[in-house]
Amino acid sequence: MGGAPPGGPPGPARAGGARRRRPAPAPPAPPRGAPARVAPIVRTLTIVEHVVLVALVGVSVVRGLLDEANPWLLATGALALLLWYVAGLPPSHRLLRSRVPSRRRVPSRWWLAGLVVVWLLLLLVTSEAVWVAFSLWLLIGRFLPLRPALLGAAVVLAAVLLSPLRDSAVLGVAGVIGPVIGALVALAISRGQQQLVRDAIERQRLVESLVHAQREMAAMHEELAAEQRNSGVLAERTRLSRDIHDTLAQGFSSILLLARAGRPHDDPQRLHDLLAQIESSAASNLVEARRVVGALAPEDLESQGLPAALRRQLEALTEVSGIQAQLHVDGDLTALPTATEVALLRTAQGALANVRQHAGATRAVITLTDAGDAVRLDIVDDGAGFDADGWAAARAPASPAAGGYGLRAMRSRLRELGGELHVESQPGEGTALSAQLPLALSGEEEP
Repeated sequence: MGGAPPGGPPGPARAGGARRRRPAPAPPAPPRGAPARVAPIVRTLTIVEHVVLVALVGVSVVRGLLDEANPWLLATGALALLLWYVAGLPPSHRLLRSRVPSRRRVPSRWWLAGLVVVWLLLLLVTSEAVWVAFSLWLLIGRFLPLRPALLGAAVVLAAVLLSPLRDSAVLGVAGVIGPVIGALVALAISRGQQQLVRDAIERQRLVESLVHAQREMAAMHEELAAEQRNSGVLAERTRLSRDIHDTLAQGFSSILLLARAGRPHDDPQRLHDLLAQIESSAASNLVEARRVVGALAPEDLESQGLPAALRRQLEALTEVSGIQAQLHVDGDLTALPTATEVALLRTAQGALANVRQHAGATRAVITLTDAGDAVRLDIVDDGAGFDADGWAAARAPASPAAGGYGLRAMRSRLRELGGELHVESQPGEGTALSAQLPLALSGEEEP
């Protein structure tokens, strides 16, 4: 009755590359035999049934001999019954272990019908063969569905009840009740045994399904963790690229402009001043580079706050390029959250770098305004301007190597904090940038 327990589902696939999707574990195979906990019980019951049938055949032979039945016919009938029973054991044994469709049960039904026929022939030799009816009822209840099992049990019961009449014996109440109770008990035992195996198989299937679901959840959790790590790496790379663009790249650009400005001059004093400015820019870039590597806030913000940092940026712009720069602060904005100050300072740095390198402006004004639930940074210059509508309509990001990366980096940085960047410009009419960040969202972070 019991078979080897089904093999467990294969383990999870090996982890691939960071972006390779982990294949889901294969589903567990359906159970083909009785689970390990039930197999010993079923096997014991099967052995008991074999012993009972052999014992009942032996009792029938002994009592038949005592009843003066033909010994040769009796021995031949008993041997034929046992041989037919043994010949049908392997398929019937496998049938109980497997929950196969009903059409696969046809060979066992023919074997069972043949066993009943051989028993009926033995019953013609001696009426004592009624003892074997109990084992037949057990087999009928095991290998046949409920309705055919009841019909087969009724046929065997009728043969048992009619057998005494062949010897002109009187059929009493006890002769009827006894076989009926025996048939009912045998059917109950066999059907209960069959249900026990089916329930155990179903429980095994549920357990394996649960294990499979747990492994799938573990694989999905690992995949989600990998995706989160990749997302964090990408976000950090994006942040570093913005910081490098807004600090180091702009500083190098300033150094380059100063170096080019010194080429046509032969005045030692002028060259000395340019070298001093280059040295100052290089020193500032070095400090900023160290802070980018350490992922710290800009030095200006650490000691002075956003308004003072913006004022220093404007002073540096005037000193390097001669552009007249002004700062207007509307409201008390000295205690903003760090993330807000960093985003607005980087926006101002990028915008002023564009003013110095591309705009050809003579005047730039920065206005920092407390708008109640938001803080707004406006940067206006009187430079050459550009086609802002065309820039906004362009879908593909500009290449950092070709320029134009700064505005997109500003907008992306502000949107990550719930803000927005608006650009207004026309060729020959200057440029106005307006960066806005909500204080309600950014204010949750301690400044």
